[in-house]
Amino acid sequence: MAFEIPFAVGNGFDVHRFREGGVLKLCGVEVPYTKSLLAHSDGDVALHALCDALLGAAALRDIGYHFPPSDDRYKDIDSGVLLQRVATLVADAGWMPANVDVTIMAEQPRIKPYVEAMRTCIAELLGGETVVSVKATTCEGLGFVGREEGIAAMASVLLYRKKDKKNGFE
Repeated sequence: MAFEIPFAVGNGFDVHRFREGGVLKLCGVEVPYTKSLLAHSDGDVALHALCDALLGAAALRDIGYHFPPSDDRYKDIDSGVLLQRVATLVADAGWMPANVDVTIMAEQPRIKPYVEAMRTCIAELLGGETVVSVKATTCEGLGFVGREEGIAAMASVLLYRKKDKKNGFE
């Protein structure tokens, strides 16, 4: 790139289908439910969307590039670990997250009782200096989410350039 910009915006989206049993984690928080999400990792669809948003904003490709499902090192890995690794990649590229916004799309389970714990978990995983929003919505019975076949999540982030000798941003 010929010039340095002080801010960057990224979006992420992920979806996983339900499976019977297991532990359902969303935004790093265990949510009591009879089903969990089928994935190579722990299936935290919300953290996966957030990882992609962060990577996208920093122009660092996507979560599958850095943590491919074909690599057994990531089998059943805690998605919080992946988010921390992504945050390091983003920081090494000269960026810091100012704001993250995560939306979870699910008919069940209800997310509202866990939102504050989710916000706290994400903030801690990112180092505590980021404004974090987590919200949930249903799909009004429409599509795979509406039929309760799985959960989808999307995330948006705003990154700012870290201050250094090169760019002077803060």
